[in-house]
Amino acid sequence: MPTPNPAAMEFLLNRRSRPAKTLTTPVPTRDQLAPILTAAARSPDHGKLEPWRFIVLEAGAMARLAEMAAQRGLALGLEQTKIDKVIAQFRDAKLAVVVVACPVQSEKVPAIEQAYSAGAVCLAMLNAALASGWGANWLSGWASHDRTFVEAGLGLNPSETVAGLIHIGTESSAPPERPRPDVGKITTWVGA
Repeated sequence: MPTPNPAAMEFLLNRRSRPAKTLTTPVPTRDQLAPILTAAARSPDHGKLEPWRFIVLEAGAMARLAEMAAQRGLALGLEQTKIDKVIAQFRDAKLAVVVVACPVQSEKVPAIEQAYSAGAVCLAMLNAALASGWGANWLSGWASHDRTFVEAGLGLNPSETVAGLIHIGTESSAPPERPRPDVGKITTWVGA
């Protein structure tokens, strides 16, 4: 018979991301962030390839990226509302961790499984931040998929992509609960 961990299960059943726009200072120090990064790095990783890495963006980097997003959005001819949303995502944040998917050549582990692992790292980091008492949110946006932005702004190489930006800070207001999936409607049981 398995040994349950009721506190962990209660956390998972009630976890809730905090909107990035509601996060403020203080943000985790490097020492406070270290166990969150460590927990994220314990994600499933078929083949032990570590097909991901972290870039911690502090306030100065966020301001630089906000300005770059403004310039890049105009160069791409995007709608101003789309540009403004990404500008605010960087400008208003004080700390975010970029989870970079960096696939490794492997005959045994397909690239898609490595991408799934990077996604698992994002969720693990989000949950570790929340479990540590911080507010956290997993975001992306057009800039995180724009090659010029990620290569010039974040230093990614051509084979790397952004799996997510995990914003972490102090929650300024609790979000309302939102509707959750009806598990009965999305589950199929196969007995034979």
